[in-house]
Amino acid sequence: MTKHWNNKKFFSIFVVLFFLSFAYSGLAYVASSSNYRIQSDSINVGGTRQTSTSYISEDTIGEIATGDSTSTSYRLKAGYQQMQETYIAISVSPDEVVMSPDIGGITGGQSNGSTTATVITDSASGYSLSVRSSASPALATSSYSFADYTPAVAETPDYSWSIVSSTSSFGFTPYGSDTVTKYRYIGTACNQSGGAANADTCWYGFSTSNETIASSYSSNHPTGTGTTVELKAESGTEHVQEQGIYEAEIISTALTN
Repeated sequence: MTKHWNNKKFFSIFVVLFFLSFAYSGLAYVASSSNYRIQSDSINVGGTRQTSTSYISEDTIGEIATGDSTSTSYRLKAGYQQMQETYIAISVSPDEVVMSPDIGGITGGQSNGSTTATVITDSASGYSLSVRSSASPALATSSYSFADYTPAVAETPDYSWSIVSSTSSFGFTPYGSDTVTKYRYIGTACNQSGGAANADTCWYGFSTSNETIASSYSSNHPTGTGTTVELKAESGTEHVQEQGIYEAEIISTALTN
């Protein structure tokens, strides 16, 4: 008797968005042209802006009756400097990733997908983008799971995806103009300052701790900057993965620096 096992896996990765916004009317402005926008103005007798490699300082001279006032019904922020708040937003598309192709339970194989997180901020100090999974291992059913990808050297992504044929793993790699050094490569070595960040290079595994994948130290408002997260799941040719619908919840968080 020959037993045939039609074992298909459907992978759905649900990306939960956490976005932090510190502006009530972050896109309002009082004057504009094709080249600039003035968000707010004031009448005063002077002021200055000072910068160094470590800080930016602004002061205003001559304003009166400034400061914060609040009640149960309102919040008043009087004065030029009090009005300046920071706007930050994050969007992820698609927010539900159905990976493909299906993986055979006996034969093994790879399944792939990707999503892009776009962060917009007017903060002069920029932003940081991190990801984490809501559970460990990240990709699982109620009874079975794929191991979180483990690189050969701790804390250093693998340039090429590689697993032992008797195991299964789920991991990711980010790439974009703001990708942090950890996921950049020179030659075949990752974690290289000044290196490149491209698809299918520098693989790592999710954990329940925030992992910073992109960072910038300047405003990118209003266009924003996208970072693509490439996803991969693999069951080795000598590994039997139980049939089921495997899901992972990945949380993306953007914060101003």
